[in-house]
Amino acid sequence: MTKIQPISSMVTPRFADVATFFRLPIIKDLNQLDYCLCGVPWDGGTTNRPGARHGPREIRNASSLIRLYHPISLKSPYDKFNIADIGDCPVNPADLHNSLKKIEKFYLSIIESKTIPLSIGGDHLVSLPILRALGKKEPLGLFQFDSHSDTWDSYFGGYKYTHGTPFRRAIEENLIDPKKYVMIGIRGSLYDPNDMKWARQQGITIITIDEYYEMGFTEVIKIVKNTLGDTQAYLTFDIDGIDPTFAPGTGTPEVGGFSVREAQLIIRELNTINFVGADVVEVSPPFDVNNMTSLVASTIAFEILCTMTRSNL
Repeated sequence: MTKIQPISSMVTPRFADVATFFRLPIIKDLNQLDYCLCGVPWDGGTTNRPGARHGPREIRNASSLIRLYHPISLKSPYDKFNIADIGDCPVNPADLHNSLKKIEKFYLSIIESKTIPLSIGGDHLVSLPILRALGKKEPLGLFQFDSHSDTWDSYFGGYKYTHGTPFRRAIEENLIDPKKYVMIGIRGSLYDPNDMKWARQQGITIITIDEYYEMGFTEVIKIVKNTLGDTQAYLTFDIDGIDPTFAPGTGTPEVGGFSVREAQLIIRELNTINFVGADVVEVSPPFDVNNMTSLVASTIAFEILCTMTRSNL
């Protein structure tokens, strides 16, 4: 068992002390850590309903309800790995491009320390500068849980950087390999019948929510694993991939999505994939109801952490 452990709720009540991710200590020295949790409180890429900049703080609060051990494997990621909350990434709410540079620089320091990050956003554009750091040397595979592809080219007359464009930019910058890229849960109305054409032309494996239910869980997981193989990969989880019945606090909700239970099962099956980073994004507390979306996000983040560390095997 490592020396770095969450505060025990058997000693200090879960409503007490400073809120951190999973009640872990805040440690800024990355050389002490194998994995880190980091907030990215920024939503400068949002095109409609804002508020995801407040996501990290509320998810920290909700994560106090998450205990140490996975309910199926009965293992804890904290027993084998040094994991801590490293605080929030510096951002500039008044300057989009300055924020992108700040985020990339911050994550380059994480990568240089050989620490694996699990990031809590923030809108989905935060994935781009993170990938600029992680995919700097070679393109990564990508698993995307989402209701939107986020591969549009531009908004508002040619503006290239929004939460609807990060993965198009990432492919153009050779940060991710589109042949090693799977997105699941895509649904909702489109701007144009050809909205998905470019993404499919690049070779991205797109599994819509309807195709998921037609193929079934087992077949979809097989496709994901065969596509990603043993490639170093990144996991990005947009909370709007989950149906707004369970997670209403998001900027662009789409009905007809996954349940929380289905999302948990999907993440648990990805524990053979070589994830070198992950994020949970698009939680907008101002649109939440009774903090339920923040609780869903913190639960999903714990599932991802257990998957990344193989603590759910």
